[in-house]
Amino acid sequence: MRKLLAGLLATLALPFAAAAETTATTKADPALWVVKDADTTVYLFGTVHVLRPGTMWFDGGVKAAYDASSEVVLEIVEPEPAEIMSLVMQKAIDPDGPPLSQKLGNKAAAYNAAMAAVGMPAAQFEQFEPWFAATVLTVGSVTKAGFDPKSGAENRITAAAAKDGKTVGELETVGEQLDMFDSMPEAAQIAFLNATVAEAGDGAKTLDTMVARWAAGDPEGLAALMNKSETFTPEIRKTLLTDRNARWAEWIAKRMDQPGTVFIAVGAGHLAGSDSVQSFLKTKKLEAKRIPS
Repeated sequence: MRKLLAGLLATLALPFAAAAETTATTKADPALWVVKDADTTVYLFGTVHVLRPGTMWFDGGVKAAYDASSEVVLEIVEPEPAEIMSLVMQKAIDPDGPPLSQKLGNKAAAYNAAMAAVGMPAAQFEQFEPWFAATVLTVGSVTKAGFDPKSGAENRITAAAAKDGKTVGELETVGEQLDMFDSMPEAAQIAFLNATVAEAGDGAKTLDTMVARWAAGDPEGLAALMNKSETFTPEIRKTLLTDRNARWAEWIAKRMDQPGTVFIAVGAGHLAGSDSVQSFLKTKKLEAKRIPS
């Protein structure tokens, strides 16, 4: 969901601390799967929503699968900035509740320091819900470290699909993604924010490690790393990963009833671990086979 959330923050024109510059070129060979029957082929590609500029991945088997597909499906198709802004104002603000600093109690000082470290005044978010503040902090940390949402895999795929005239669809809407956060109990949101603060200093290092495992085509290693994160509580995991993977597997199962070739690109974490999209496909008698790199 980082791509959407980074876009939200860009829409709000938040003044993050300057990003570190990088000119290095990194070759990646991420994992790719395929689900097939007699007349339908569905490719499953795991993305990283924010990458360092210079990461090269759109070639080899991934590009061949994309080229063979007439339809591209993403987690979301990003709407116009005005629509994103409207949704944020509806779902991310708590106009009647106490200020965020009061909700955090004795954790407020650590939160304020973490926000200041990414160039954001915490006072600007007093009326926002905890999940949104956690989002701001996460995106601010990785942006400061040199990751760029514009270099994310979805941006490259979307641009290519527009150029090539491919049909582009989505598994969810922006409103649905925001509702996942907004519907979480406040206590879970606060725990999520506090864990994000605790990990903020190591955020860039952790993401570098995650990207390295993605680039090496190592979904098992990626899943293991995700499971270590304090922000990935059982409630967060169920809401943001497990439940969505089940819904997406259901979407794929229904899509298999129509002929054609589809390239599905979702966050790599959804294609890793014991509750991955592939695991849910197995319950529907569908096998996602790894394509050798």
